[in-house]
Amino acid sequence: MALTLPASPAVKPASEPLLPVDFLLLAYLMVVSTVAALRAQHSPGWGWLLVAHALFVVLLFLVTRPGLGPVGRTLREIYPLLLLPGLYSELDILNLGAVSVHDAAVQRWEVLLFGSQISQEWWRSAPSRAWSTVFHAAYLSYYLIVSVPPLYFAWRGDFQAVRRFVLVVVATFVFCYLVFIFFPVAGPYYEFSRPDAWFTDNLPARLAYDALATGSSYGAAFPSSHVAAAVAATIAAGRSSWRLGLLLVIPTVLLTLGVVYCQMHYGVDALGGLVMGVLATFLVGQRRKNSVSGKSQQRER
Repeated sequence: MALTLPASPAVKPASEPLLPVDFLLLAYLMVVSTVAALRAQHSPGWGWLLVAHALFVVLLFLVTRPGLGPVGRTLREIYPLLLLPGLYSELDILNLGAVSVHDAAVQRWEVLLFGSQISQEWWRSAPSRAWSTVFHAAYLSYYLIVSVPPLYFAWRGDFQAVRRFVLVVVATFVFCYLVFIFFPVAGPYYEFSRPDAWFTDNLPARLAYDALATGSSYGAAFPSSHVAAAVAATIAAGRSSWRLGLLLVIPTVLLTLGVVYCQMHYGVDALGGLVMGVLATFLVGQRRKNSVSGKSQQRER
């Protein structure tokens, strides 16, 4: 009589594999940590910044544990978006008092492209309380443009769409943040006097300026990460849901115009953000195509 041995139970991995967005954030944090150490003399908070980066490794361990429930799985996919405000705030530690800004160069580009300092002149040459309200509201819509699509895809259970969207948007922010670190530009918010009181005497404008007063980072004007992220989010959302992408087009267009009309960014900043958003989306899409093509070739072998 043959002896039948019981099948050995499958060994579950200690953790889920890292995603491309995880590797992207790890690489970015390594760069930022190096820059913080090099600028330590002018950046008093650089030590805490390194501690925060070390805690990111702990976070990765937590979100890659197997057996996460629905809430945990959703957080695992969208956690990079939740880190972005903190990564943005780090720019103040890296730049403020440690670097010289390049506004003079950008202002020269502004004159060459637009014939004047358009962010300073546009609202003055076409004054409108109504457009001020609309454009400041569009400026605030950026938060919805970036956050609503992944939550919508997660609600539908389409975690592949969530993953694609998060990678595109985070890559866009990372590219912008690297420019902010190595080519800081203060922008009209710091360089020019504020618009007249009547121009900002509406609720969206007051909310926008409150947000800037508490969360603006020095040197983070060129390219406009608001425009870049909104453009990338709209394209990425449209690839998974054309209806959602179409819905985001209008606020994205208004935001792109509004950051200039409301004197938040130079016209060059908005144009650079538009290019950066499209470029980041293209590069991530090419990487995904190459990855899918490579897997198909491996299966054929």
